[in-house]
Amino acid sequence: MFIVGLGTAHPEWRYTKTYCWNSFKASPWFDRLDRRARMVTELVLSRDNGIDTRSLAVETLDDVFSIDPDTLHARFQAHAPVLASQAATRALADAGLQPSDIDAVIVSTCTGYLCPALSSYVTESLGLRPDVMALDLVGQGCGAALPNLRTGEALIASRRCSRVLSICVEISSAAMYLDNDVGVLISACLFGDGAGAAVLSAEPVEGKRSVRWMRSASLMDPSQRDALRFEQRGGLLRNILTREVPGLAATYAPRVLDEVLLAEGLERGDINQWIWHAGGRDVLAALCQRLSLSDADVVHSATILREYGNLSSAFVYFVLQAALAAEEPGGHWWLASFGAGFSSHGALLDVA
Repeated sequence: MFIVGLGTAHPEWRYTKTYCWNSFKASPWFDRLDRRARMVTELVLSRDNGIDTRSLAVETLDDVFSIDPDTLHARFQAHAPVLASQAATRALADAGLQPSDIDAVIVSTCTGYLCPALSSYVTESLGLRPDVMALDLVGQGCGAALPNLRTGEALIASRRCSRVLSICVEISSAAMYLDNDVGVLISACLFGDGAGAAVLSAEPVEGKRSVRWMRSASLMDPSQRDALRFEQRGGLLRNILTREVPGLAATYAPRVLDEVLLAEGLERGDINQWIWHAGGRDVLAALCQRLSLSDADVVHSATILREYGNLSSAFVYFVLQAALAAEEPGGHWWLASFGAGFSSHGALLDVA
């Protein structure tokens, strides 16, 4: 399988963390939360947390503090199909392909629910064939990109499909929740909205840089499910984010990496480029410490985090696109994501 096209999209409205803090202070929620919660929020939004700006699907931050099921669902329904379609359109253009060339579309999200699902909206918006195989994957959190791509790989390997459109879209502002829990507050300060898409093909595109999918692996530990997950409370999605997450990422990600490297007869030193889902500053730092990586090794992940925040499942599409745009040296690249479950995923790419 080859990744022959990439596209990303995000809302036009960008907000700095300073602006977010000032908006929070002016909101009704400031007095609803206790003193400790206000102090935690100020600390996260005033220190260098690895994030400078975020794109959110609200014209004004006053809107983000309207937290009720109908408002949040309407936000997801209005923006998720649009961003998914924009990213997909750009991926098709990057691949030099037409919508009619696509045999299957796979859409992942965890921040909202539609029925018919997002694949229906994307199929209509892009004008995909009526016989396109449409699959929607939900509930996999930040790690969803790799299961999505692995599903595309399976379809191509089965010869049921020659070209697959892979899409991850998250409207984190449609999963807004506030209370006095530290993890909930940190989550509200980290996540942004965006979509990523990739065109997957059984053949490379002539005259274009080759990104070949070599081998992938996943690992899941359900016993750590409560460390990172969504729960339903009062009809709203409430993100549970615990202190254990950076350590879990740093524990499981190397195991997935080493499994793939061993199967390919490679070592960690053979990786020329790292395409990480950052999660947050502390997660990225934990990965670097465990794998002895430098700041230069994770520069693209850190840059996307700083400019867009944690984009959940869409994040790695942005990082891979940035690394290719920077014309990073070819060879073996490692693409990895992790999230709810606790789950960890990775894929070895050969870039030429």
